[in-house]
Amino acid sequence: MSTLHNFLFNVYPYICLTVFLMGSLARFDRDQYTWKSDSSQILRAKQLRWGSNLFHAGILFLFVGHTVGLLTPHFIYEPFITPAQKQLLAIYAGGIAGFICFIGLSLLLHRRMFDPRIRLTSHRTDLFILLILWVQLVIGLVTLPFSLSHSDGSVMLSLSDWAQRILTFRPDASGIVNLDWPYKVHLVLGMTIFLLFPFSRLVHVWSGFATVAYVFRPPQLVRSRRLGLKKTSLSQSQSSTHSTTRST
Repeated sequence: MSTLHNFLFNVYPYICLTVFLMGSLARFDRDQYTWKSDSSQILRAKQLRWGSNLFHAGILFLFVGHTVGLLTPHFIYEPFITPAQKQLLAIYAGGIAGFICFIGLSLLLHRRMFDPRIRLTSHRTDLFILLILWVQLVIGLVTLPFSLSHSDGSVMLSLSDWAQRILTFRPDASGIVNLDWPYKVHLVLGMTIFLLFPFSRLVHVWSGFATVAYVFRPPQLVRSRRLGLKKTSLSQSQSSTHSTTRST
């Protein structure tokens, strides 16, 4: 392995993960008022509605698909599906989700770049993060023809082995040395997005995942206004009686 390859795929992942976790925590602790998505819906709602819905539907499917596909050990799914079948499933399902996400993200990028009012209210980081997401998505779609040419599932197994070794602190990028360039660029850009995550509006993704906690919250007791007024009046009456008794 070359020095650059070793750095990008054995060292850089840990740099990105450290900044991703510690940076998110630091921003939540120090700058909570900047922890938001900075919606511009009031300026142009229709295009935002279409773009946002398509983008979020596609990106969530891709995120779950990449996470499950890369981090699930081979022996778990081996009795049910072969690596080749799993790769074909990832190609077709990921291709559809990627195309949906591409349309939505292109609408959002066009809206933010070519609407004068929205462009004036946008931060440079907003445009930059949308551009890098768009490029990352395009390169991900470019990998599909390459994946079809490796229909035996070998590429998927190599990528999964690399990702699982990173997660278990046993880095070894020797298995992905000979991968085609779109895969390597896609991996590096993906890690870079994690690196930039705490410094952009993407931090609001944490809040989206945190809403799952509401499912496990105890039920909230809500009393009617009339009952609340009755209890308040009764409490005030008892307090007044108690004060009169003490003064007597």
